[in-house]
Amino acid sequence: MTKKMYIHITIISFIIGLMLAVQYNTVQSPEKKETTDVWEIRQDLSDEKKLHSELLTNIRQAQDIVRKYEDKELGNPEAILAQTVEDLQEAAGLKEATGPGITISITPSPELIAFGYEISEISPSLLIRLVNDIYRYKGHYIELNGQRVIHSSAIRDINGKTTVGSVPIGKTNVEMVVITETEEEAAKLYNHLMASSFMDEFFIDNMMLTVEQPEATLTVRATDMDIRNTYLTEHKGD
Repeated sequence: MTKKMYIHITIISFIIGLMLAVQYNTVQSPEKKETTDVWEIRQDLSDEKKLHSELLTNIRQAQDIVRKYEDKELGNPEAILAQTVEDLQEAAGLKEATGPGITISITPSPELIAFGYEISEISPSLLIRLVNDIYRYKGHYIELNGQRVIHSSAIRDINGKTTVGSVPIGKTNVEMVVITETEEEAAKLYNHLMASSFMDEFFIDNMMLTVEQPEATLTVRATDMDIRNTYLTEHKGD
């Protein structure tokens, strides 16, 4: 074989190898992308199924109330109406709520106190994330340092102070009381918070997050805020 033939064979081998490498990457890349897409779709589907389940539960509860009103054998519809109003007031925060739940404490890191460091306010953004996560894991009613957290409660920074509904919560010994519907939900919320990253995130902010064991009975107070109704008006009977 001449030198020219060796050069031709080398060039042809290089081209074949390059084509095989390109074909391999073309075959492998779609599988990886498809796998990623499948997991993202599965996660989205799981979230939608949870939302669907919650909506079905709410619909079933509403249907039960309607069925009670429509029951011809019902002798006292006023009692059901009064109970419905009481349940709505409790859900809106106008009445105190009692049930199983957990207690959460947020305190400055002991190292800060020992070395005389200045204690900073709790980050409103981190506190909002914690509250939203509690709601996501079926924490229905929350009291934060004596302030009932409701749908219109604003957690924000006002003049360098972290406030709930414009009331400062203070820098030290912040306590949260969370009520759930069942003891099982209280246990799930406890386990979730213990396994979450919130412990580390508060530690980074020089705070200690302590989650107490679930209790069978806790109470959160009613809100002191005036709830303004934008869309509903009172109807006075004839």
